[in-house]
Amino acid sequence: MRGASSLASALRAQAGHCSRLGSPLYADLLQRAAADLEEDGPVARVLDGHEADPAGSALALRLMGAVHRRVLEGAQPDMGWPTFRRALIDDADAIRALLDRPVQTNDVGRCAALLPGFAAVAETTELPLRLLEVGSSAGLNLLWDRYLYEADGFSWGDPVSPVRIDFRLEGMAPAAPVVEIAERRGCDLRPLDPSSEGGRLTLLSFVWSDQAERLRRLRAALAVAADRPVAVDRAGAADWVAARLADPVEGTATVVFHSIVMQYLPDDERRELERIVLAAGEAATGSAPLAWLRMEPAGDRAEVRLTCWPDGEDRLLARAGYHGDPVRLLA
Repeated sequence: MRGASSLASALRAQAGHCSRLGSPLYADLLQRAAADLEEDGPVARVLDGHEADPAGSALALRLMGAVHRRVLEGAQPDMGWPTFRRALIDDADAIRALLDRPVQTNDVGRCAALLPGFAAVAETTELPLRLLEVGSSAGLNLLWDRYLYEADGFSWGDPVSPVRIDFRLEGMAPAAPVVEIAERRGCDLRPLDPSSEGGRLTLLSFVWSDQAERLRRLRAALAVAADRPVAVDRAGAADWVAARLADPVEGTATVVFHSIVMQYLPDDERRELERIVLAAGEAATGSAPLAWLRMEPAGDRAEVRLTCWPDGEDRLLARAGYHGDPVRLLA
């Protein structure tokens, strides 16, 4: 198979990430899948035609998500290697079709890492927050103030929320924020409906199947979102942000935010998004401030950065696990 070596390397690289992020099952399956691909087994046939897929499209996670979805749908019994390999033979057409879906994660655990940023904007501006999320998926992270957060020495949020986010906090516990939300809206190229069976299956399929707490938390967040849906527009990141920032809203602090999104954007759109936000920042005022909060990859942990205008101060607030745990506060 042409390109087998590079595909196998990509599978093994993702296996390493899964091992470091607490998924021994996925680490093992991807290592076995890489070896099977090199032996021209069923993995090679399922992935045939995907040799030129961009690295940022996360083919390995799309493969795992496709098989996991078939398990969730009841078409496959489990995710062990013998049944995984057999699924690639018996269920190949369905799995190949599912490979065309982009990775869709809406991990509310990341809200624990974003929370210090929202709190800093609310405390500094003393204004209601206008939340604009890029790459919203089903909009679950736009509902971050409706969840309960618990860490050693810190507790904040809705005490009766079905979504409880337990995380390890490194550094001094932040002050409990006082927050008012004026607006919440997001964009995504393929927004998902949290009240639909298809939307729920898509999101659940991309959670690693041996991480039971993430699955439990996601199911709880989907229930919250189904009762209190938020608007997620079908749109590209740069054009949508440009339209939303074109007219500043007096008396609110606008917060553009995203988490583990930039790696999936084409280079030109990523640069255009940055240009649009920076230009809007230059026009921000004290009565209509702008903040840019982002949680994006930076080595073994993600960086949580916050830039606020009109002063333009940029701060590295925290380093956090890719799923939001642990959170090491830096400022």
